[in-house]
Amino acid sequence: MSGGDPKLSVIMSERRQLINLAYRLLGSLADAEDVVQETYARWYAMSRDKQDAIESPGAWLTTVASRICLDLLGSARVRRERYVGEWIPEPVPDQTQTDPADRVTLDESVNMAFLVVLESMTPAERVAFILHDVFRYPFPEVAEIVGRTPAACRQLATSARRRIRTSQTPPAPEAERTAIVRDFMQAWKAKDIQTLVGLLDPEAVSIGDGGGLVSAALHPVEGAETIARYFVDLAERRGSLTVEERTVNGQPGLVVLDEGVTAAVLAFDLEGDKIKHIWAIRNPEKLRPWTDVRIDRR
Repeated sequence: MSGGDPKLSVIMSERRQLINLAYRLLGSLADAEDVVQETYARWYAMSRDKQDAIESPGAWLTTVASRICLDLLGSARVRRERYVGEWIPEPVPDQTQTDPADRVTLDESVNMAFLVVLESMTPAERVAFILHDVFRYPFPEVAEIVGRTPAACRQLATSARRRIRTSQTPPAPEAERTAIVRDFMQAWKAKDIQTLVGLLDPEAVSIGDGGGLVSAALHPVEGAETIARYFVDLAERRGSLTVEERTVNGQPGLVVLDEGVTAAVLAFDLEGDKIKHIWAIRNPEKLRPWTDVRIDRR
């Protein structure tokens, strides 16, 4: 097959870039994989002459994938209005065992707090911002993808940037974040309400996502003591649960196992030395990337 298509290696080498782009645009690894599959299907649906006429296959693939994502973002708002409970972006693990072509690069643009802010943007804002600020596409190219003028895309990115600035605080050092999440895990296991309260910001918010498929709080749980009691009550009711430290979207997080099966993934957002947000993803459809993750307990 490679002998019949000299561009095949070039085309397939774009896969990881496309996965990374689509995941940041959609907040869903499953949807990102579907977008990439559809993008390649459109490439191979073209005649060989049309393929050869495309000067930059990588740019063509990026444009097509971005436009598919833009359309999906518009329809996603409608779908999420019907979603049961809160919708949280799909978490990704440290993918050391994954095919390199399918790995999401775990940098600051995929931490859960960042992805949650992206959800508040309009589809055009999100696409313009991700393409320009994260993937460094110049505004004339962004404009061609989004279907607006370069000036309009620059304004979209500026608006998105403002949302990011107003919602995020400077991150604590990684070692400090790891220690705080570990302390939370140990206090949760010990059912120590007072220690949990001390680790949480007084105005902390915990959000669960079960998607109507498994039990989860339908509305955010607010306040340090309320959250602490909620987690302790969960531990008391589900004695079979075990909790492990894991990297979640490049940040210190926790995985909850029920008889060895991933039951929840917890992502954290810290402000100073306090936990400001907890996102607990329980929807099994969003835990698919975690089902094959093996945790070394030695």
